[in-house]
Amino acid sequence: MHTIEELRILFIDYLKQESFETEPQNLYAPNNYFLQIGGKRLRPILLLLAAELFEGDIDTALPAALSIEYFHNFTLIHDDVMDQAPTRRGFQTIHEKYNLNTAILSGDVLLVKAYEILGRLPSAKFQEIFKIYTKTAIEVCEGQQYDIDFERKELVSHAEYIEMIRLKTSVLLAASMQIGALLGNASDEEAKLIYTYAENLGIAFQIQDDILDCYGDETLVGKQPGGDIIQNKKTLLMIEALKHNDERLTHLMIETTIQPSEKINGVLAIYDEFKIKEFATKQRDYYVNNSLSVLDKIKLTASKRDILKSLVEHLVVRNF
Repeated sequence: MHTIEELRILFIDYLKQESFETEPQNLYAPNNYFLQIGGKRLRPILLLLAAELFEGDIDTALPAALSIEYFHNFTLIHDDVMDQAPTRRGFQTIHEKYNLNTAILSGDVLLVKAYEILGRLPSAKFQEIFKIYTKTAIEVCEGQQYDIDFERKELVSHAEYIEMIRLKTSVLLAASMQIGALLGNASDEEAKLIYTYAENLGIAFQIQDDILDCYGDETLVGKQPGGDIIQNKKTLLMIEALKHNDERLTHLMIETTIQPSEKINGVLAIYDEFKIKEFATKQRDYYVNNSLSVLDKIKLTASKRDILKSLVEHLVVRNF
């Protein structure tokens, strides 16, 4: 078994070999720029890890990992456009560095390339994996639409929010591990169990992301702190805070003359008053426990289960 860091290095080397050197460079250079600015490479690493857990071959799994990474970055490029985000991981977003049309088109071609690379999979497993991949891609788009809808919706429930992040974030993590397991020697049942493990992990991961957006260090998180607050995003934290019907929070959300820093500090003060961070942390831990509870049902050695247990700790209890 490779370590997580070894899998990261293997994948990054493979990613570099697949850089876009074709014309027109005005289409492909932005993708090279965006792909090289880093990130956790979480989804491809999880795919490769799952393949190895079930005795699969890394070389066979690498194209699927690259396809997943291309798809994920396509969603990030378009998310940045929709959110009008100035930076991503501390670097200019594509629409800021180049222009809006380039960001849209470069994202589009990255999606098509993702499907093209998927064609490198073993023919015996292609149809099953293609079905999972396409279902997941649709669900990610559905999750993004729910996220957009929540901006105009006055009241959003906790359940609605959890379903949104399940679709927008969690299912891609889960599908990555399911696909990796299938590229190994996992049975369909084992692949579904690893999906459930990663699905709950993904929800916990996103809740932690929401917490870090408010309380994380910008130099570690790699994006503007308080961005969700500035945009009035209905994260789990904001949804819980709104339940208190506090006029100060309503004022901070609707008053357009308030400076961003003042708005962030004001909202965080209200969060502190109502113990919102503590609430979100408990919700996060609920999904962590759900994730861990699946592991005993998967036919893996104790040492391999320990890898998955430590992965939960690494991904969720983090400050970046």
